[in-house]
Amino acid sequence: MTSDSSSSTVDTATDTPLPAPNADNSPAAWLGSITHILRLTLALAVIALTVWLLGDVLTVIFAATLFAVVLHGLSRILVKHLHMRYGWALSAVTVGLIAAVALLIWGSGPAIVSEVSRLQDALHQQETSLRATLESSPTGQMILNYLPASLGGKQGGGSSLASLGSRIAGSMTGIVGSAFGALGTIVVILIAGLYFAMSPSLYANGALRLVPVTQRPRAKALMLRAGQSLWAWVAGQSLDMLVVGTLSGIGLWFIGVPLALALGVLAGLCNFIPYIGAIMGAVPALLLALSLGTRETIMVAALYSVIQFVEGNILAPVIQRHAVQMPPAITILSQTLFGAILGFPGLIFASPLTAALLAIFDGLTPPLGDDERV
Repeated sequence: MTSDSSSSTVDTATDTPLPAPNADNSPAAWLGSITHILRLTLALAVIALTVWLLGDVLTVIFAATLFAVVLHGLSRILVKHLHMRYGWALSAVTVGLIAAVALLIWGSGPAIVSEVSRLQDALHQQETSLRATLESSPTGQMILNYLPASLGGKQGGGSSLASLGSRIAGSMTGIVGSAFGALGTIVVILIAGLYFAMSPSLYANGALRLVPVTQRPRAKALMLRAGQSLWAWVAGQSLDMLVVGTLSGIGLWFIGVPLALALGVLAGLCNFIPYIGAIMGAVPALLLALSLGTRETIMVAALYSVIQFVEGNILAPVIQRHAVQMPPAITILSQTLFGAILGFPGLIFASPLTAALLAIFDGLTPPLGDDERV
């Protein structure tokens, strides 16, 4: 027997209701699915084309946004603990940062410039000596033949540090492709970030106007989620950089490596780039240690290995517990991807950009249930 034509049918043998016809199999449903796929494909194509054409400008915008997040986060701390108005808190943070930079330049500027110049000369001399040593043996010549030119290989000629330095400088000065150069770009980032921090709701509301009305509440929640993730990443990474730089400088000073202060600062700054930055910060110290002897070189290698072990297994888990968690594989792959697309600036900002994208992705997708986990 059967029920009403609008309801599901009934199995006459077992009197069990049969499922109603699947409405998703209708031509209208298929057409809607195809339309959704085409819209998604078009959106991804537009995003890829925009990144390809305006990658340098987007990098500057993201850097300014990241600086605005830092100013906003520090200002909110003052608002919370000192009960200040946000405008006064932002002014205090800005004046404090300017005063700190001015005092650093006034008190230690000449010493820093001298240390950087000495470090550059020492690295150049050590690189020349190492290259001559490699060229004097068949094994070393084979290494130079297969080493990329950017790392000192014979493919293209030129010294390693000079080639690598010119590539980095070229990437930095070509961020926006304007006559201002790297210094002008940094000024633009700082000014734009300050304006973003002064009126965050103004620019956030302007971005929300580009979103369909029905999707604005969700877009607002995702925007706030990404901002919180960026602030957590910056706070955690700043603490990580401070610890790594301090431990590196003190350890190199005890070993007796020259320019320990400059090398410690360099190690801390390079640690802004997770994983890859640790290698970048250790290479100059190892080059200088080679001039002191095998014992000092082994001690420096052991020092950086211990610091990275402590940072990766003790410090990072504590920081990520209160900040943002990013799987190591995703971090390294994002650095490779954004570095290939945007060059050296993409490598620098790959991790915070990935943290923001992961926060947005977490907000767009529901969490897995216990029976869905692998």
